[in-house]
Amino acid sequence: MPDDLLRFVEGPMRYSSLWLWLGLLLLVAVILWYVGVFVWTMPSQRLRRIPVIRSLHDALLRRRFSRTIRTIDENYRAGDLSAAQACAQMSRTLRSFLHQATGARAQYMHLDAIIDSDLAEAAPVFSALNDARFNTASQVNVGQVGASAQELIRTWT
Repeated sequence: MPDDLLRFVEGPMRYSSLWLWLGLLLLVAVILWYVGVFVWTMPSQRLRRIPVIRSLHDALLRRRFSRTIRTIDENYRAGDLSAAQACAQMSRTLRSFLHQATGARAQYMHLDAIIDSDLAEAAPVFSALNDARFNTASQVNVGQVGASAQELIRTWT
């Protein structure tokens, strides 16, 4: 046998340790991806029970829903939405936030039921939104109601 071939067959195969670290890094990335997908798709009620995840979930909810209210307000100011449309969208967004944050089925609650529940803190905002939405002679400032809704979302406990 030629010397080169003999050395290849008999000697230990050497490789760079870079491949080991790259493989481990890829394995960790795949595991983190699966954990992220699992957590991201968990129901909110289960996320609220996990201590570390709960605070991240709360922060993400607040940022997401506050940004949505801000976008609705910007669309209203640009003239893309009427006052009634903007208030309907803000009400739907705020109700969705309350459902995600508390588990209460706020999407289906009337104002009286909201007043009599743990969501009573949100009742004045819903009252103003309903007034602007259903009363054509309403003096409600949609921008101020939007700011109140954002503040409610930011400070909800």
